Amino acid sequence: MKETQNLAVLLQAFFVQRLMQQKQVSPHTIASYRDTFRLLLRFAQKRLRKPPSRLRFEDVDASFVAAFLNDLEENRHIAVRSRNLRLTAIRSFFQFAAYEAPAHAAQIQRVLAIPSKRHDRTQVQFLSRPEIEALVQMPNPATRAGRRDHLLLLVAIQTGLRLSELANLQRGDLILANTGSHVRCLGKGRKERCTPLTRRTVAHLKNWLREIPQGDRASVFPNLRGSRLSGDGIRYILRKHVATAAKQCPSLGQRTITPHMLRHTTAMELLQAGVDRSVIALWLGHESVETTQIYLTANLALKEKILAEHPPVDGQKPSHYQPDDKLLAFLAGL
Repeated sequence: MKETQNLAVLLQAFFVQRLMQQKQVSPHTIASYRDTFRLLLRFAQKRLRKPPSRLRFEDVDASFVAAFLNDLEENRHIAVRSRNLRLTAIRSFFQFAAYEAPAHAAQIQRVLAIPSKRHDRTQVQFLSRPEIEALVQMPNPATRAGRRDHLLLLVAIQTGLRLSELANLQRGDLILANTGSHVRCLGKGRKERCTPLTRRTVAHLKNWLREIPQGDRASVFPNLRGSRLSGDGIRYILRKHVATAAKQCPSLGQRTITPHMLRHTTAMELLQAGVDRSVIALWLGHESVETTQIYLTANLALKEKILAEHPPVDGQKPSHYQPDDKLLAFLAGL
C-alpha cells in the first residue's frame, strides 16, 4: 500500500461506485454531495494552494475538515443545519475510504469523530385553511398556465409530494379510476409510494391531461417549452401566487411560503382530520413514524382541544408552589 493516496481517484470512485452503482442514491443526494465537495475542493485550492486534481488524501485531515466547516459558518454564513448536512456528506466519503484506504485508518477515524453541532429546532410552518383557499384560487383558469398552476398547487397541498417529486411527475405516475385513484412516486431512499387522490383533484387532473402531450413519460407540469418544470420554476410560481393572494389574505405576506411548507400543510390537514400518525408517515414517505411527531408539537389548536377534553380531576384551579425557605426560593429563582 502506498503511503500517499490520490484524493481524486478516491472521490471519483466514491461517487461512481459507491453512490451511483452500489447504493443507487437519488439525483437529489448526488447533487447535495457534489456541491459539498465542490466547496471543499475550492477551499483546499485556496488554503493549500494546490489544484484539486493534485490533492492527496492525507491533505484532508480532521483539522482541515474542521477549518472548512468553520469557514462555511463564518464566511458563507450557512446555518448549523446546513453545516451538519455538509459534514454528513464528508462522513459518508470517509466511511467509504475506510475500506479503500485502510492504511489511513487513524486519519479517517479522527474525521469521523468530528461531531455534528446542536441547533434549535423550530416548529414547522403550515398554511391555515383560509390561506389554502386564498392561494389555490389565485391562478387564472382562463389561461393554460393558470390551469397548470392551480392544479400544481392543488396536487402539492393534497398529496404532500416533495418538490423534486412534483417536478418529476409524469402521466404514467397517475392512476385515475372510479375508485382508488392515486399517484405513484419514487421518493427518498428510492422508495416507491402511492398517495390517494381526492375526487376534486382527480376531476381537475382528467381535464388537464387533455391539454398536455400523450405518453406515460410526458410531464404533468410542463413549462412553456413543453419540458418539465424545474424546482426553481415551481418556487417562482408559488411566490407569484402568494404575492397576489396576500392582498386578500394578509397573513400570507407575513411569512416566506416555500414548496416544503405545502407538504407540512398536507400533514397538518391530515392530523386535524384525525388521521393516525402511522398513516401520515406512509402518506408522506417518512422513514420513521417519529418524524411525524413534529406535526403534533406544532399544532397548537390540537393541543388546546386535547386540553379542553381533559380538565383537572378535582376541578380546582392549579396553584404554583411557593417555597417557604429563603434558600429554596433563591434556587427556584435561578
